[in-house]
Amino acid sequence: MSGWRALRGRRPLSLAAALLISGALLAAPSKGQTQAPPPLTAAQAWPHAVRSTLPAALADGTAYEPVLFLDAQTSVGTAPSRDGKSVRLVLRRSDGTVRQLRSVAAKLGPSFSTAAVAGNLLVWVAGTTRSQELWSVDLRTGAAPRRLTADLGDARFYQSQDDLVIADGRVHWVAAGPGDFTELRSVALAGGPVEVRDQPGTWALSAWPWILDGVTAAGGTTQLLNLVTGQTLTAPSSSRGVTACSPAWCRLVSLTKNGDSRIEVMHPDGSARRTAAEGTAATVIADPVVLDRFEVLSQQTGTSDLTGDIQLLAYDVRTRTLIEVSPDAFAVSYRAGILWWSTGTQDSYVRHALDLRTA
Repeated sequence: MSGWRALRGRRPLSLAAALLISGALLAAPSKGQTQAPPPLTAAQAWPHAVRSTLPAALADGTAYEPVLFLDAQTSVGTAPSRDGKSVRLVLRRSDGTVRQLRSVAAKLGPSFSTAAVAGNLLVWVAGTTRSQELWSVDLRTGAAPRRLTADLGDARFYQSQDDLVIADGRVHWVAAGPGDFTELRSVALAGGPVEVRDQPGTWALSAWPWILDGVTAAGGTTQLLNLVTGQTLTAPSSSRGVTACSPAWCRLVSLTKNGDSRIEVMHPDGSARRTAAEGTAATVIADPVVLDRFEVLSQQTGTSDLTGDIQLLAYDVRTRTLIEVSPDAFAVSYRAGILWWSTGTQDSYVRHALDLRTA
């Protein structure tokens, strides 16, 4: 499969898709619906935001897939070796040079499923057909990466920036436990034994030290729990919607009376509720209201059914403004303040990155 086709095959993540699972169908805008004025572009709304356009391949011609960006021009990602015998995890610097962090034989079916960064420290999960391991490296020095542990349990990752959390000198993740339990696992940044705390129910990590439930439920989040203080927050809900929360904001995707999609944002206590988008709106990343400011979403275009492209948008809760990030995006991702996506055709496509921390 070509790199372009692989990217096109990765449809944008949409919590609204859970509505389909529960039997509700998202519809196109109703006839006669009032046409909203076109949104401001990102360049108009955030003229000083740092952004970049990057080739889809490394300088050696191998296809490159970002795992996360450190800034708008520097990223960590995967690429095959030129002979195709191995898969590399590399640091791609702003000048295009590459530092190889790890290399695993392709015959082992390697994957680098999730990663997190704190300062100069990068941690990631590396999996093969034989094992799953947690690694770390100091990106500032030339020191070799170190394996922190191979005791990940039945790890669960949900395409969230909080799948791995670096906090309090440890790396945290969740795993499926026996019965109806979640294992809250962590290991010291220096390595060593893994600490395990059993939590009844199915939970995922959120902004530390919070966890949230409902990550696999049709209705989404119902509760958040602070692991340090024991405080709980009850999430807003809807009989015809899907909720996703952080400790600061919640996103509710539901259906209007006309059968259109509606995306609303609000605080977990239900205050400051407002509509971010309606019509063919859908979510494209797992995390709601990133940086406690931007709800990243999409709208279908006139050619979406043919191309798979979407109009990429960000609702700014600070200004209550909907901003167009790209009119024709695909393969949208977000981690640690950086939003990135691709544009182009089968013959030629490029990646774009936008540092939302600078918007």
